Amino acid sequence: MMYDSIFARSFNKHEQRRLKYGAFVSFFLLFLSLCTIFKPYLGPIHDLNLRLSVGDGVKMRMVSDTTSSPKMAKAEEDMSTKILVNDTSSSHIQTVPVTNKEEPSLICTSEAKTDFCESQGDIRVQGSSSTVYIVSPETSTLSENMPKIIKPYARKTDTFAMSMVREWSVKPLKDSSKQKVLECSQNHTVPAILFSTGGYVGNHFHEFTDIFIPLFLTSRKFNGEVKFLVTNYRAWWLYKYQVPLKKLSNYEFIDINKDDQVHCFPSVTVGLKRYQKELSFDTSIYSYSMKDFRDFLRSSYSLKRDKAIRLRDGQSRKPRLMIITRKSTRSFTNPDEIVKMAKGLGFEVITMEGSGSLSRFAEIVNSCDVLMGVHGAGLTNIVFLPENAVFIQIVPYGGVDWLAKQDFGLPSEEMNLKYLLYNIKLEESTLIQQYPPDHKILKDPSSIQDWFEFKSVYLDKQSVKLDIDRFRPTLQKALELLHQ
Repeated sequence: MMYDSIFARSFNKHEQRRLKYGAFVSFFLLFLSLCTIFKPYLGPIHDLNLRLSVGDGVKMRMVSDTTSSPKMAKAEEDMSTKILVNDTSSSHIQTVPVTNKEEPSLICTSEAKTDFCESQGDIRVQGSSSTVYIVSPETSTLSENMPKIIKPYARKTDTFAMSMVREWSVKPLKDSSKQKVLECSQNHTVPAILFSTGGYVGNHFHEFTDIFIPLFLTSRKFNGEVKFLVTNYRAWWLYKYQVPLKKLSNYEFIDINKDDQVHCFPSVTVGLKRYQKELSFDTSIYSYSMKDFRDFLRSSYSLKRDKAIRLRDGQSRKPRLMIITRKSTRSFTNPDEIVKMAKGLGFEVITMEGSGSLSRFAEIVNSCDVLMGVHGAGLTNIVFLPENAVFIQIVPYGGVDWLAKQDFGLPSEEMNLKYLLYNIKLEESTLIQQYPPDHKILKDPSSIQDWFEFKSVYLDKQSVKLDIDRFRPTLQKALELLHQ
């Protein structure tokens, strides 16, 4: 009362009212300051999760960090689920995929040489039935895209090759109390890719163009965090390519047809992506090029040379020439004469057949500046040559030019190699020892329309005796190209 009396006597009514308003504002500001100071102790507000809906049905979950303020991260359009985590050591936001079992998805793609299906959600793979199940509470939306019987080998138009590849079914499985869902035997936290080592496995060219390059295209984006499920399992093939395969996947390969286990994944790709041309990449479709692939091989095998020798006057080191030899068909019948002539032109010469350790062979090819050989699977090893090296393809008699160009000629240009073509004459073919001079095999190769008959004659029965004088200018041209 005494305080009120003094207050009333010291100020008139108007001044008292102004002071009361000022006191109220001051008290409110003091209260806000105290709340700010004691905010960390007022309750678990910082542990709340905020669920956001971003873009076209892309769901995100943000987890706040207790040591720093969160920042917004942009959602990538190609991922249906992400978790955003504020890094405790900095303000960087990490994005990692999480399983979204509520919204399964399936996209199946048909290309010129391959079919493949990409699924995500609650995916269950049963090797004994060769089936990939997409578990969903509702199957109607998935059924519109379904199913597909997939043979996971990237040469679908080749009936003979595909006859040696196991079929797989990709289909929905309704998750309800009325239907017992396959229980997971093994749960995996990373995506999977299912592919076959059937088909033409055993042919070096097809191993690259039908499996290895498509596998690179399909798996490289995962940066090793992907598991390989292998059907038509060939342990020797996986061993042969183990060096680069371990760069594509950080995990052991799974022989998916081995037992009755049910493997569960957040996403599975059945089949492999592939460009329709041999040993090639289409950068307008895929984000990788032949240069990326060759850089990957150099890194995987620790190959030292990225450029071939550039010859200059007075240079002491000789250019190195590799002659790819073959034991049976399309072999050189006069290799010693070829080696002698090449050495006379100033080459250091190596003759080898493309067999044995791939790591060792890749290293030797990479040490060479020129590689030559008769059209065949062994020429696939040009992928290990340094850039600007010279590649000489010897084309057998019989109109094989189109095949030589398709399989190795055009791809070599994409590899930044200098390409030379040498068509042998009939006199250089061993076919003249097998057929009379007037036989249609020798006189009119174009009359052979059936592929298997054509192959059995001009590829499987023919070897080459190079005319040394006629071939010499080709090697001289190779030397000129190494000066450029």
